[in-house]
Amino acid sequence: MRLHRLTITAFGPFGATQEVDFDALSSAGIFLLHGPTGAGKTSVLDAVCYGLYGAVPGARQNPGTSLRSDHAPEGLTTEVCLELTVGGRRLEVTRRPAQPRRKKKGTGFTTEKAQSWLREYDSEHGWRALSRSHQEIGEELSALIGMSRDQFCQVVLLPQGDFARFLRADAEARGRLLGRLFDTRRFAAVEERLAELRRGAEAQVRAGDEQIIGLAQRIAQAAGPAGREWPLPEDRPGEPGLAEGVLEWAAVARAGARERLTVAERSLSAAESRQAAARQALDAERELARLQQRYEETRRRAAALEAGRPERDRCAARLERARKAALVAPALELRGEAERAYREASEGRERSRGRLPADLADAGAEQLAAMESRFRQELGGLEAARRAERRSAEIDAERAALERQSRADDELIQDTGHWLAGWDAVRHGLQEHIEEAQEAATLAEQLAGRLAPARRRLEAARRRDALALEAAAAARRMSDARESALAAHEHWLALRERRLRDIAAELAAGLLDGAACTVCGSVEHPDPAQPGDGHVDRATEEAAQTAHRRAEAARTAAEREHGTVRERFAAASAEAAEGPEDDEGRGGPAGTGPSVTELEVFVAELTREHAFAHRRAAGTHAAREALAAAEREHAGRLDQYGRAERRAAARTSQREALDREQSVLLAELATARGESATVAAHVLRLERRVELLGEAAEAVRAEQSAAQRRKEADARLADAAFKAGFDTPDAAAATLLTDAAHRDIQHRIDAWQSEAAAVADRLAEQDAQAAAERRQAEPGAAQTAFGFAERLLRDAGSALAAARERCSELDRLSRRAAEEVRAMGPLRREHDRVARLAGLTAGTSADNERKMRLEAYVLAARLEQVAAAATARLRKMSSGRYTLVHSDARSGGRRAGLGLHVVDSWTGRERDTATLSGGETFFASLALALGLADVVTDEAGGVRLDTLFIDEGFGSLDEQTLDEVLDVLDSLRERDRSVGIVSHVADLRRRIPAQLEVVKERHGSEVRHRMADGLSG
Repeated sequence: MRLHRLTITAFGPFGATQEVDFDALSSAGIFLLHGPTGAGKTSVLDAVCYGLYGAVPGARQNPGTSLRSDHAPEGLTTEVCLELTVGGRRLEVTRRPAQPRRKKKGTGFTTEKAQSWLREYDSEHGWRALSRSHQEIGEELSALIGMSRDQFCQVVLLPQGDFARFLRADAEARGRLLGRLFDTRRFAAVEERLAELRRGAEAQVRAGDEQIIGLAQRIAQAAGPAGREWPLPEDRPGEPGLAEGVLEWAAVARAGARERLTVAERSLSAAESRQAAARQALDAERELARLQQRYEETRRRAAALEAGRPERDRCAARLERARKAALVAPALELRGEAERAYREASEGRERSRGRLPADLADAGAEQLAAMESRFRQELGGLEAARRAERRSAEIDAERAALERQSRADDELIQDTGHWLAGWDAVRHGLQEHIEEAQEAATLAEQLAGRLAPARRRLEAARRRDALALEAAAAARRMSDARESALAAHEHWLALRERRLRDIAAELAAGLLDGAACTVCGSVEHPDPAQPGDGHVDRATEEAAQTAHRRAEAARTAAEREHGTVRERFAAASAEAAEGPEDDEGRGGPAGTGPSVTELEVFVAELTREHAFAHRRAAGTHAAREALAAAEREHAGRLDQYGRAERRAAARTSQREALDREQSVLLAELATARGESATVAAHVLRLERRVELLGEAAEAVRAEQSAAQRRKEADARLADAAFKAGFDTPDAAAATLLTDAAHRDIQHRIDAWQSEAAAVADRLAEQDAQAAAERRQAEPGAAQTAFGFAERLLRDAGSALAAARERCSELDRLSRRAAEEVRAMGPLRREHDRVARLAGLTAGTSADNERKMRLEAYVLAARLEQVAAAATARLRKMSSGRYTLVHSDARSGGRRAGLGLHVVDSWTGRERDTATLSGGETFFASLALALGLADVVTDEAGGVRLDTLFIDEGFGSLDEQTLDEVLDVLDSLRERDRSVGIVSHVADLRRRIPAQLEVVKERHGSEVRHRMADGLSG
């Protein structure tokens, strides 16, 4: 993958459009990305990552952070456009994040959704669009690059701090990083799946054993008291002999239950015979008692019938008279209805007579009907007058409405005139308020532009003062380290010289009789040299040399620390000294800028001025809204004033027309209403008279008709009573019975007859008479004997049922136990197999000698590849001294697999990576990062990575090591790669001609290309 061009618009610190030409930078092989702190160097790398994956690196992917630049003008859209070649295809991806924009209608802002475009370059047709879908573009680029966003940020944007931590980290930390890069989640998933299967199989085996134990307990309950005397197998799930013990114990329980069943069957047969005999004796005694009781009851019923015979005769005679009176009932009912109708008609006539005038109280129906007809004719002639009266009332309402409208319009015209008179003064005041707020907003913006740099200078001044103390302390430590190193060096040289002086004695100490001398070769040693006073042996010299090396390392570290602090102090001093013209001349040492106190006072003044201007500017929007509202009110009042004047002119002509129409109507109504106040009142009086006359005529006719019907009913009733044998109609009415009384008397007669027939039948029975002549029956004693036999039978039946149920339950539970035991066989075998596999992959099995998990085993192989790839570059960076090796040895109680050591060729020993110095740690981690990039690239399917970025860390290298590191990075050009170095180190600007400088400006950062032949914007 090679980057060609990057265009950034309103992104991060870049307020305008900036373009990065990676083709021009990559032509030199190595290029430098530098600039002051906060200028936006990392934002360039963020833009590359955002163009490829639609998101910035994970550490800076804060949900509350916006990618839009605060320096961008309102109409400029935030956008990132990246042109690259990957997989042999030249693509251009353009992305716009979600960002606010002003609403097209109304005020305020709305959030515009994120957008993406993907284009491909074709030599024949040029650029052609591929997709505008976020998902499709992401899938297409991920498939071509072959890496996730985390892998890309780790492999292409090499973060040196992460790899330095990786170099010194323990096995678990290395495992987490390698797991993210090589995506070994599937191996961890295999471990978890096998562990899950093991837990599931173990749970199934335990559940099966628990179920077998439960069945054994249920078998003990089913066996009854005898079963509790037998010993149960121990309820320990997982025991190998558990199943066989339960089956053997169940067989014993079944044999005992069958024996008890045989005994219960024989007991039941004897109880049945005894119960049958008791039943026969009880039935005989009950039958004798029944017959004797029946005979006595029949005699009592016969005596009661004879006592009630007079009452029966009286009921029969009354029922016969009632049948004759029933013939007169229809005539009595007709006479009653005629009487009620006559009373109602008489009452209606009296009510209507009370509502009529005195002269019409005794008038006949014909006279009343004639007067009703005359009044109806008069009502018909008043319909036109009623319409005229309604119209006159409508005219009165219209005139009242016109008067109300006139008063409202007069008030509106007067109020609007007063308001319009003061309009010019109101508008002038609102415009002045807007102008003052706008001036305050301009001043607040200017002060805000000065306040941010002033605050940065204040922070820089505080860092400068703190770093001045650190620099002094570092200088003292460097001086002490130099003196200690010089003393150790002199001590080592003195010891070395003393040892060389006495080297003959040291060699002589190793001579043996008959052995050749290592110097002269003689086997005779007549006068071997003797050690003098203060002899120095080899161990003492080596200890002094080791102390000298430690002192040299401490001196180098102190010098490096002092240089770093001085560089940070110089950067802070330069940033604190930078300022506008009105800040020049403030106190402080030469070249360091003003003091912290002066800057604090200056920042406080700017803060107060900015807050005051901001408060005044906050009213700009409200003032504009007030002016707009006042102008809308002015236009509305002018419109209302005009409409009110037009309505007043129209009302005058309308009022005159209504007056003329009403004068005509009033003359017509004066004639039509007569003595009444209104025509409606006159009509209401006539309608009431018509209604009363009609009701009175109808009441007279109804009374006459009812009197005639009553006379006819009296004649028919007298004739019917005579024919039925009654002297008067009243005597027939007194004899009548109601339906309920008739049914009651008939029912009593029928019941007496039925009882007489039943008693006669019983008295004729021979069994009842014979039972009366025998002994008195004793059913109680027979019942007691039968109850005792019945209880014995129930007890025997319950015992037999319990024995049968016990045998059935034991057989069923035994079958279930056998089925459970058979089913547990495959489960136990599956549990053993899965448990062995899970223990092997988890590193807990005895078969896994190194105790390595499956994922750690895979990562160990990857780490071994990374160490081999990193060693090729580390040898060159360290002048052949260091080699990275992978170790799978165990450390303490932890598992093996992800150890990483460095081999020092000067001593021939392996060292822990934590013992490397700062500079050694940097180039070792750089070599590790490059090696890891190669391995991850191969893992991603061999996608070629032609552009890499290295972020910081070069400040810890001395000049010689820096040259060696740059030579290694420059050798990447042999593989047609380009490397971008992100660093603050000033010496790199001299060594690397191709540069991309990020410059901080007030309106936003800018990028500048510096090539070997000059500067390009």
